[in-house]
Amino acid sequence: MKESVFDVLIYLFENYMDGNVDLSPDPDLVRSELLEAGFPQPEINKAFEWLESLAEQPSIKAVSSPAFRIYCDREQAKLDAECRGLLLFLEQNGILNPESRELVIDRVMALNEESISLENLKWIVLMVLFSQPNEEVAFARMENLVYESLPTYLH
Repeated sequence: MKESVFDVLIYLFENYMDGNVDLSPDPDLVRSELLEAGFPQPEINKAFEWLESLAEQPSIKAVSSPAFRIYCDREQAKLDAECRGLLLFLEQNGILNPESRELVIDRVMALNEESISLENLKWIVLMVLFSQPNEEVAFARMENLVYESLPTYLH
């Protein structure tokens, strides 16, 4: 089975970023655990780079008036109409703001995937909200959306 960067990110999120464990574990120990779990080294490295880049993102200036997001061709190729619709839904319902939406799109574009599934996009939104200060309520609402769509045997 070919594991992707996204698989590594989900593993890290579920095991290290869910609030149940130390948020700053030793990266070398985490890398060793990921290797033991069967993830390939290149994918582990890319996942760590993705997370480091997320932490280093500069703040995006807020739009002062309502605006409509136009997606470029590359973004449309990676985010199909259903994914773009989800982003619009999340923004209209106060889960994402324009700044966090842009951060989500940036993180999607940073993944070396041709396209992103709706389920994977939900996880990316969850990871982005988790990384942002003062987004606890939005994170909790998004967490409900992510886990509602998973099969019940995972609960």
